[in-house]
This record gives sequence, C-alpha cells and structure tokens, in this order.
Amino acid sequence: MSEPVVAQKFPTVQTVKPGSYYWCACGRSKGQPFCDGSHKGTTFSPIKVDIAEEKKVAWCGCKHSKSGCFCDGSHKSL
Repeated sequence: MSEPVVAQKFPTVQTVKPGSYYWCACGRSKGQPFCDGSHKGTTFSPIKVDIAEEKKVAWCGCKHSKSGCFCDGSHKSL
C-alpha cells in the first residue's frame, strides 16, 4: 500500500455541527481536512465520520494518525 501525502504537520481544529463528514485519507485534497475527490486513481478512499452532536475536533493533517481521522500527535515524529 502506498503512503499518504503529508498535507500538513499539525491538526485542523474546528467546531463541527452534527452530520456526516468525509475526511481526506490520501492528503491530496485542496480542501483539507475533507475529501474533494483527489484520491481518484490511488489506493485511498475518504473516511466517513458521523458526528452526533456539536463538538470541537482535531482532524489529523499528517494522515499518519493511529486514531484514524483524529489527531494523535503522530505529526510530531514526521
């Protein structure tokens, strides 16, 4: 499996409203942290995240988090 592109070495922290979000897993999207279809032709697919209530989240920007789409600090070792 190929490695994702490191989009940024820090998380995108934002308050999100309830709903479904598609997190970019490949790192190629111009609309980080969300998918814009740039993964087409790669082995990557976006990850669907369902948010039940409004809350603050830290979306992974480096695409190497062991916590999927949420930042776990992995960017510090890249």
